[in-house]
Amino acid sequence: MSAIDAYLGAAGQAVALLRKPEVAAAWEQPSALAEMTVGGLAGHLAYQIFSVGSAMQEPTSEAAPIPLLEHYARAVWIDAPLDGEINVGIRAKGEGIASEGAQSLWKRAQASFAEQQTKLAGHSGDQAVFMPQTGWALSLNDFLATRMMELAVHMDDLAVSVGLAAQELPDAAFDPVLVLLARLAVRRHGQAALLRALSRAERAPAVINAI
Repeated sequence: MSAIDAYLGAAGQAVALLRKPEVAAAWEQPSALAEMTVGGLAGHLAYQIFSVGSAMQEPTSEAAPIPLLEHYARAVWIDAPLDGEINVGIRAKGEGIASEGAQSLWKRAQASFAEQQTKLAGHSGDQAVFMPQTGWALSLNDFLATRMMELAVHMDDLAVSVGLAAQELPDAAFDPVLVLLARLAVRRHGQAALLRALSRAERAPAVINAI
C-alpha cells in the first residue's frame, strides 16, 4: 500500500473520531494533554488533515527535500518546555480551530478529507512538498509519515480524554509510525536503550520516549 493510501486510512479514522458524540460532549473539558481542552486537542488533530490540504496547494517546490530525521532534528518544538512560545502557540492554534464548535469542525475535516481522496491520487510520493511553517521541503511520502505519526498519537490522546478505546490503525499506517518513533527514540536514548525496552524487562530504561 502506498503512503498516500496509508495516510488516507489514518485520516479517515481521525475524521470518524471527531464525529463521536463523546468528543462533542466533553468539548470544553480538560483533555489528557496539559493546558489543552478536549476541543483544542480535537482542533490540533484536525489540523493534521488541514495541513495536508494546505501543503498540496503550495506550488511545486524547487528545494530538494531533506531527510525525514533531519526534519525532526531541526524541529523547534521537540524538547521545548510546556510554557515555551512554540508550545503555547500550538495550543492556541488548536483552541482557535476548535472555536468553530464540534459539529462545524467535523464537517470541515470531512470536507478536507474528501477533497484529499481525489487530489492526492495524482501525486508521486517522491515529489517535494514545501512546508511554509518550517521553511524546508520533505518528499510527499515523508511528509505524510509525519502526519500519520501526529494522527496516531493525537487520536490516542483524544480517545483517552473522552473515555473511548484506543483505535487500531491498519498496519500500512501504523508501520511507518512505528519505524519513525523507533528511530526518534534511538536518536534520543541510543540503540541499547530501545533494545532493552523491547526485549529485556530487567534492564529496560525507565523512559524511552521518542519525542
